[in-house]
Order: sequence, then C-alpha cells, then structure tokens
Amino acid sequence: MAADSISGVGTADELSLPPRAVTRGRSGLGDRVYRTLILASVWLVLVLAAGLVAALTWESWAAMRTFGLRFLMTSHWDPVAGEFGALPFIYGTLVSSLLALLIAVPLSLGAAIFLAELAPAAFLIEMLAAVPSVVYGLWGIFVLVPWLRDWVQPALGRTLGFLPLFQGPPYGIGMLAAGLILSIMVVPYVTSVSREVLLAVPGSQREAALGLGATRWETTRIAVLRYGRSGLIGAILLGLGRALGETMAVTMVIGNRPEIAVSLFAPGYTMASVLANEFTEATSDLYVSALVEIGLLLLVVTVLVNGLARLLVWSVGGPARGARG
Repeated sequence: MAADSISGVGTADELSLPPRAVTRGRSGLGDRVYRTLILASVWLVLVLAAGLVAALTWESWAAMRTFGLRFLMTSHWDPVAGEFGALPFIYGTLVSSLLALLIAVPLSLGAAIFLAELAPAAFLIEMLAAVPSVVYGLWGIFVLVPWLRDWVQPALGRTLGFLPLFQGPPYGIGMLAAGLILSIMVVPYVTSVSREVLLAVPGSQREAALGLGATRWETTRIAVLRYGRSGLIGAILLGLGRALGETMAVTMVIGNRPEIAVSLFAPGYTMASVLANEFTEATSDLYVSALVEIGLLLLVVTVLVNGLARLLVWSVGGPARGARG
C-alpha cells in the first residue's frame, strides 16, 4: 500500500472514500466562491430595489408633504395652479387593466388548455410577446381606432346604449381601445404561464380520471384545472402586472384626458401614460414631485401584484414537482 501511495495511486484513506466525496473535498474552495458570488448577486438586486424605492420616496416627498392622502383621492390635475390629484390616473389604470383581463383571460386559458392537452408542440402564440409595444400602438391608431369608431362603438351604442358603459360619442380612442390593446399584449404572458402550470399537473391525475370513465373535457376540468387553480390565478395576476405597467401602446390610443368617466367610449389616462407624456414638460419642483409619486405608486402596485402571482405559481409548481419526482 505504501508503494501505491508513492506511485501516485493514493493513500488507503483516499481509496476508502467514495470518488464523489474526494471530488467534493478538492473543489470546496470553488463551491464557496460560487456560493459567495451568487449570494452577492442576490443582495445586490435587493439593494438596488431598495435604493430605487428610497430614491423615488425622496424625490416625491414634497408632494407627499403638500397633499398627503388627498393626492390619491382628488381628481383635479392643474400644473399651472399647482394642484395635483392622481385619482383619474389610478382609475384609468385599474379600469383599462381589468377590461384587458376580462377579454384576455378566457382566450388565454382556452389557448393554454389547447397547447397543454392537445398540441403541446405549438409555441406560435408566445411570439406575440416579442412584438414591441410601440408597434401595437401604431396598429391601434391606424387599424383598431378607426374600426372601433366606425363599426364597433356605434353598434354597441345602438344595442347597449341604455347602459352607462356604452354611452357617448364614438371617438374610437378611449378606454375601450386601451383595454383591447392591453388584452392582445397580455394574452401571450397569461397563456405561457398557464400552459406551464397545466403541464406541471401529474399525469396520474389525468389517468385516474380517465380510468373512472371521465371524458376528455371532464378530465381537463376536474383533474387538471382544479389541481392547477392557484397557479392559473397566479398567471392571471402576472398578466395584470403586465397590463398595469404598459406605457406606449396605451398612451397612443387612450386619449390622455385626466377625467373620470363611466363610459368606455370616453378618453382616459393611466399612471404610466401621464409619466410618459408630462415628465419632460414638468416646470416646477412640485410638479416633478407629483409625477414621481405616481411612479412610486405604480411601482408598489406592480411589485405587490407580481409578488402575489409568483407566490401562487410557486404554490402549485412545488407540489407538482414533488409528485413527479
């Protein structure tokens, strides 16, 4: 054995250890360096996020001190008089995003079920996510808005004009156009995440339902959709976070008028749109501070929605991975 040690074969202790244990001991320094770099990267992201929130809070402190909660509950926006209320922008952001979800969610879930259960090799719908938002905006101006103005809004006014949602002149631009543009942009995100959630459902769920005599649709509805319910809700919330932060396409078709109107035909405004339109035109420190406070509010809402969505997706992905393992 001594001769073996001298010839480079290894000592008796090394030969008695498994090869993986010897390798782990020799590469311990590399593992520690790798772990340190990964932890440093994580903390760097957290520090940058905290710095962003701190900077926005500092820059918006003048508006917070001047208006307080009144900033979130009033609708008067007059930069000349120095009066700022963010309620029209909050209203426009919520209404356009919820309208987009009402249109996009049924389409997205249907597409996800088709891709996961019937055509798992199709990915064309996800290519919509690669289209720049300004292209959607241009398409909305030259195609969608004239179509809404000449055909859709007059028809809705004649048939459903007794409802406040469909009253008023058919401008074409407005909340309805913004909701339609957002729904098209949200569909690939909700579809992609929903498809991954459905694919994470264990195959034994489907086999058990089919073995009990369920049809294909009953298997999907009972064994698949019910199992991945929380993950699908998370996918919808991810789509909501995408819709809340969209800027260019919505700015080009919503009309950009800081008023609260019940009708979907009326122009509106969103938090992202007012930042894109007015930040470069802000002439006073209070004006800039009010716009930065709107940006801070948009950041907080988007982070909360995305965090909740990630939590729901993880809650369904964890048990599914464990079952497959």
